[in-house]
Amino acid sequence: MGSLFRSAEMTLCQLFLQSEAAYACVSELGELGLVQFRDLNPDVNVFQRKFVNEVRRCDEMERKLRYLEKEIKKDEIPMLDTGENPEAPQPREMIDLEATFEKLENELREVNQNAEALKRNFLELTELKQILRKTQVFFDEHEGGTNPTESMTRALISEDSIARQTGPVQLGCPEKQYDPEEYYPCFVAGVILRERIPAFERMLWRACRGNVFLRQAEIETPLEDPSTGDQVYKSVFIIFFQGDQLKTRVKKICEGFRATLYPCPEAPADRREMAMGVMTRIEDLNTVLGQTQDHRHRVLVAAAKNIKNWFVKVRKIKAIYHTLNLFNLDVTQKCLIAECWVPVLDLENIQLALRRGTERSGSSVPPILNRMDTPEDPPTYNHTNKFTTAFQALYDSYGIASYREMNPTPYTIITFPFLFAIMFGDFGHGTLMALFGVWMVMNEKPLAAKKSDNEIWNIFFGGRYIIMLMGFFSMYTGLIYNDVFAKSLNIFGSSWKVTNVTKDYVLNMQTEHMLDPASADYVGYPYPFGLDPVWQLSKNKIIFLNSFKMKLSIIIGITHMLFGVAISYFKNMHFNNRLNIICEFIPQVIFLSFLFFYMVILMFIKWFKYFASNDRTYIHLGTRCAPSILITFINMVLNKETPFEDICITSDMYPGQMVIQKILLFCAFVCIPWMLLAKPLMIQRARKAASLHLVNHNQLHSATENGDAEQSIHNNTSQTPVAQGQDEMDEEPMSEIYIHQGIHTIEYVLGSISHTASYLRLWALSLAHAQLSEVLWGMVLNKGLTVEGWAGGVALYIIFAVWGALTISILVLMEGLSAFLHTLRLHWVEFCSKFYSGAGYAFQPFSFEVILDAAGQIKEE
Repeated sequence: MGSLFRSAEMTLCQLFLQSEAAYACVSELGELGLVQFRDLNPDVNVFQRKFVNEVRRCDEMERKLRYLEKEIKKDEIPMLDTGENPEAPQPREMIDLEATFEKLENELREVNQNAEALKRNFLELTELKQILRKTQVFFDEHEGGTNPTESMTRALISEDSIARQTGPVQLGCPEKQYDPEEYYPCFVAGVILRERIPAFERMLWRACRGNVFLRQAEIETPLEDPSTGDQVYKSVFIIFFQGDQLKTRVKKICEGFRATLYPCPEAPADRREMAMGVMTRIEDLNTVLGQTQDHRHRVLVAAAKNIKNWFVKVRKIKAIYHTLNLFNLDVTQKCLIAECWVPVLDLENIQLALRRGTERSGSSVPPILNRMDTPEDPPTYNHTNKFTTAFQALYDSYGIASYREMNPTPYTIITFPFLFAIMFGDFGHGTLMALFGVWMVMNEKPLAAKKSDNEIWNIFFGGRYIIMLMGFFSMYTGLIYNDVFAKSLNIFGSSWKVTNVTKDYVLNMQTEHMLDPASADYVGYPYPFGLDPVWQLSKNKIIFLNSFKMKLSIIIGITHMLFGVAISYFKNMHFNNRLNIICEFIPQVIFLSFLFFYMVILMFIKWFKYFASNDRTYIHLGTRCAPSILITFINMVLNKETPFEDICITSDMYPGQMVIQKILLFCAFVCIPWMLLAKPLMIQRARKAASLHLVNHNQLHSATENGDAEQSIHNNTSQTPVAQGQDEMDEEPMSEIYIHQGIHTIEYVLGSISHTASYLRLWALSLAHAQLSEVLWGMVLNKGLTVEGWAGGVALYIIFAVWGALTISILVLMEGLSAFLHTLRLHWVEFCSKFYSGAGYAFQPFSFEVILDAAGQIKEE
């Protein structure tokens, strides 16, 4: 239980491990997760440490596993996660793992390369098939000519040249036109990306000066890029031209636009024959591709069954060798030496883990764990569970507590949801929040197993117990405020009654009714629990609630701050720091109590003494003569009397009030120089006494060396002032102590005023939440309730959905977040500033669980 209110007691230990047993022992400590190792080789480069080769081998294995995982995800194969946590394999098993991963990677890369080559071949054949099909359409359009390309040729040859020719027009290269046997057509065909067609056409026209004829047709079905696997859209084109110069130019343009050119025979019979051959080869390729994909799928399915466990094993091996690199070797190179922080209460568990590791390794030399004395501050380790983890995280994000400092988390489990509920007090909204929290708590195991990568959801789920408690406390304060979705519950019957009011008056009442507790409408006893529901209908509702919630905020705020100051007493007592108790705690309590807690006492006196009454006999105890707490407090600080009417007799709430207030004010003002000067003066006095003691000791020591004093004066007690004097040489200068204490005093005095005012946010946010709830009811849901007839049902259905969405999004989520942040600020600034130093550093043990969770989060990102 001590570690709940204070961080666990830590000790620095020295660990001696035999080289053969070091791996197994560190593995057992990693499973235990209670040891934080220190780096004993801070000046050694990471590439020059003993086990750097093993770490590199693990990095290489992890790279291969990531490659396998990427391929498995690409094929959308589910990876089996049994939830098992396999132990770290022995060092000799690394060779088997490396061989397995090497074989899988090589096999998969070979399959991928073959599949890519087959897909590229398949793409080329598919494009060639499309070219043969589309160009056949081009040629069929001109079958009526003596030559299939005659009409196309006419676009490339001038009319004068056609008129001078005696034979049929032929399209061919000039040097081959005189030899019809060796004639071949001057055209090229190919495939290009569809989005490049417009630019391709413009470039051909400009580069060839319009002396080419281009036809293109789109390929309807998308084609798969073998390199990226993306679906791309392409078009078939055919270009007719004359001469080798144009041919060279056209081919360069095609190359620049990354168009793929394919051979295309001119003769229809040749095209048909080629098309049949292409179709046969495509069918064969489809068969081979199917077999290749089946083989790849079988390899990946087999790997998917074990890849999770492989990742765990490799990461554990890597973590062990990385930790072993922090160790130091002894002179004989047979023993590894480590230094580590461990919790004192867990020393026995650590010894058992080391013993198990030694037995696993088969070593005959047991490990040695020695406690060491050190002047260093140990790390802070707070034991947490799934319930307290979220509350502890609130303070860890503000600052890690100093070693053995009071841990405010146990108190925050109550104060945090309570302060939140004061600002969020609504039974309906609190019920929604509590139900959400209870649902997450009841289903925490299946929800945690999903391991969502949604950051907002992870924040909600991590704080599920905070949300649940905030909801329950909001339900309680909602009943106190009697506020349920801007309406009130009349459970016990109102303590007000209606007198001398007719039915017509009520129906024709233009404004809300003013409640006067001095009238006969009030029956004389209060509503049993919370606010009377009749205040919901009163005209002076806001005035009454403002006064009530404002005083409630001040009372809770000052109590909260006094509790923080009280915690500082137990903190100083634990560290045996009596100087801080005398010079800081006592004046702080006096200053805060004699001024601000006195104001709280005046509130209770006013509530008990004064009451609403129209009786002239008790008019001096009525609301007219009740003094204002704020005016009374201001006049107390200014040392002035509070003015009052003659009929009130006096402004004092109790006899001797002015004398007591002057005494309290004087005591509070005396505390300011007390806090400012007492501690520095006492430190200065102690230093002078210590230095005088040191001078006397040095004189006695020199006299002894000269034979002027007896040898018997040299005893153990005379050495203590020497050491003390040497330690004080490194102490903080007195000027800095005065400055630090001055800052601390100013901060506390002014902070007491500002922090008290800061707690008024409890009243302000509570009022804002209630008003927003009323606005949503009056301007949204109330509109649906006023529609009559069958249309009212339809309108109410729609309006209720809108009201529900606005309620959840604005009043529950946005207002809830606002109240959460304000509550967090009250705990961080107003509460923690009274006692919490937060100058420690977190205990970060070597734990496989933490390492694997961190690796999983990095992978998800």
